[in-house]
Amino acid sequence: MEQNHNFDSLYELYFPKVYRLCKGYFNGNHDVASDAAQEVFIKVWENLPKFRSESNVSTWIFRIASNTCLMYLRKQSSKKEVRTDQFSDSSIENYSQETDEKLSKMYTCIDLLDPTSKLIIMMVLEKVSYDKIATVIGISEETLRVRLHRIKTKLTKCVQNGKI
Repeated sequence: MEQNHNFDSLYELYFPKVYRLCKGYFNGNHDVASDAAQEVFIKVWENLPKFRSESNVSTWIFRIASNTCLMYLRKQSSKKEVRTDQFSDSSIENYSQETDEKLSKMYTCIDLLDPTSKLIIMMVLEKVSYDKIATVIGISEETLRVRLHRIKTKLTKCVQNGKI
């Protein structure tokens, strides 16, 4: 029963963050992000007894989320599914049209990044600490800061010109 309580706490605390991370991987697509986030927590549930606290639990969950999202992307590309650049009606959350357009453009630009850069920026947007991001990615904090600067520069140019 203790595992269930731990899982419930982890789910409550991390599901919104994992969902938003997944949403960034899938260009704002609510349905795919929701499916992927739920799959992440199935994996967390299944592997929680094996978790040995050698790393921070949030680092472990974000690593599972990243791997799950990348697996979904590989499946999508192998199926050659047509992905939409528009938000579905169910995912629009009472924003002004201008805000919707900016978010759509930002998700489109994030979607153009390589998978590692995409993970980095989505974790930054979730306010994950740099040391945890560096651990998940497997790089030093200094290298992370350099990469983050480059990613932000690319995103700024993309939002302005539509190209990375």
